[in-house]
Amino acid sequence: MFGFLHARKETPRLGTLKQLQLFSTLSRPELRVVDGLLHERRFLKGEIVFDQGEEGQVLLVVVSGRVLLCRQGEPDAGRVKVVDAGGMFGELALLVDNAPRALQARAEEDCVLAALSRGDLESLLDTHAVIASKILLQFTRHLGRLLVEQGAAAGRQAP
Repeated sequence: MFGFLHARKETPRLGTLKQLQLFSTLSRPELRVVDGLLHERRFLKGEIVFDQGEEGQVLLVVVSGRVLLCRQGEPDAGRVKVVDAGGMFGELALLVDNAPRALQARAEEDCVLAALSRGDLESLLDTHAVIASKILLQFTRHLGRLLVEQGAAAGRQAP
């Protein structure tokens, strides 16, 4: 009768999550489920998110700010990629157990990251298969785009 009295509490980041590619196909109720699984991490400019060679545990989504991916200890000469808000990195952690990180990640500016572990994704498959399949479809599309970009970059470098 008075539905507004039973309104679900929403976190401030729920609106932001909907704008992220990985979660863009989820409905509001589905986003609430995912929001409960994510672990928010805040980093100051220059702070190291993880080191090259470190065991990968989570996929990270940039909620706000920017993250630099570079060779270990070489933020200038070893720059590989900058991940802006809405992007993600550390994808291998969802696919391979304990895969070592290929690069170092450091906050290029103050940032907020949302972490999704492989275990949480597997639990989501068991409890909310539709939500997990929507996320995995977006994840697969993201990986496909990465492969296309890498193929194009390799083609440009060929003699």
